[in-house]
Amino acid sequence: MQTDIVTNDAALKTFAGVDPTNIAILLDVDGTLIELGPSPFEVHVPDELRTTLARLYDMTNGALALVSGRPIADLDLLFEPLKLPAIGGHGAEMRLGERVYNLAPFLSEGFRAELATAALLRPGIVIEDKGYSVALHYRKVPQHEAWLVRHIAKVSKAFPDEPSEVLVGKMLFEVKRPAINKGESVRYLMKLEPFAGRKPVFIGDDVTDESVFEVMPDFGGLGFSVSREVRGLAGIFKCPADVRRALSRMANGQQSLQTA
Repeated sequence: MQTDIVTNDAALKTFAGVDPTNIAILLDVDGTLIELGPSPFEVHVPDELRTTLARLYDMTNGALALVSGRPIADLDLLFEPLKLPAIGGHGAEMRLGERVYNLAPFLSEGFRAELATAALLRPGIVIEDKGYSVALHYRKVPQHEAWLVRHIAKVSKAFPDEPSEVLVGKMLFEVKRPAINKGESVRYLMKLEPFAGRKPVFIGDDVTDESVFEVMPDFGGLGFSVSREVRGLAGIFKCPADVRRALSRMANGQQSLQTA
């Protein structure tokens, strides 16, 4: 157990004490801003969160980005009417202004279709076909985890000309192109206006966010997690509700954070 990590109340105060006028705010979505749902399509985004993000976007002069495993098109649907700067697909795509950068080629249609047969062979597995990756969620059927590992290995072996790797997340496996991750895309984003020259502050919750935590020191940034310990963090929040509360306090200029 690490002893140099501040948790929840202290994390709330540390985060809200940062001046939004000279930072870049980078936010994972599922498990960080919003609670995980039974599937990626069964989640709720509070209206108050949209209001908070819009205000922080203005306060940072546009240096606020969502950094998610979801495709950018899905993020737009979730946070409508907001269309924020975003890194989607664990780094496979990035949007800044009106421009979308595609950083990874699509997996072949045949490869994706064979991976997706998991939902037919084991009902309850949920498929998220993003084009450049396929996420296979087993939250509803955790008993099929070992079978799903074998299924992915079998399909990957049948497509030897499809370079891919498996990203392990919370109750999901995502088959994607190698060498694509959130951290490298954040490194690219931080070289572009209006992010360039600012100190990044990132909040994430999953193994898939560790690559972002790793690049924070290169920019003098701060990393916060939700409910899990990672070396070098500035703080740990207990749950997404506390993350939303910290963001709201920052957006409203409230520096004193006392939990009820």
